[in-house]
Amino acid sequence: MKTVRLLTATMLSMAALTACSDEPDDGNAVPSSWIRQQYGGSGPGYTDPSDRISKVGDEIHGHTASTDRIDDGDMVFLRYRDDIVAISPHLQGSRIEIDDYRTGHKRWKSRIGNVWPDPETNAFRGGGPGSGK
Repeated sequence: MKTVRLLTATMLSMAALTACSDEPDDGNAVPSSWIRQQYGGSGPGYTDPSDRISKVGDEIHGHTASTDRIDDGDMVFLRYRDDIVAISPHLQGSRIEIDDYRTGHKRWKSRIGNVWPDPETNAFRGGGPGSGK
């Protein structure tokens, strides 16, 4: 009986950890683990020492398709369900930064504010299962 309880508690703990993972397998979550593995960490983001922003955007989108993409001159923005990936020039390569949608929208509003829905309005329907719908 004690073994059954221990096994049940272990299985429930594993299920809870799986449910709380940072990348749900819904096809539109930002590939943060993959980005972490592919690009070196540098300050508040990740860097690709040689690839230009458009190529990095293509690589990330190619791994996990974004909902939308904005190429804004010297930056690329990828929109995912709950996140925004901003790619900017860095030395001879690119810097990749991931923000949750609300924070990213506030941060990059001057570049994406008129294209993507503002999370402070009723037009925004992000946030995951059941949220904002």
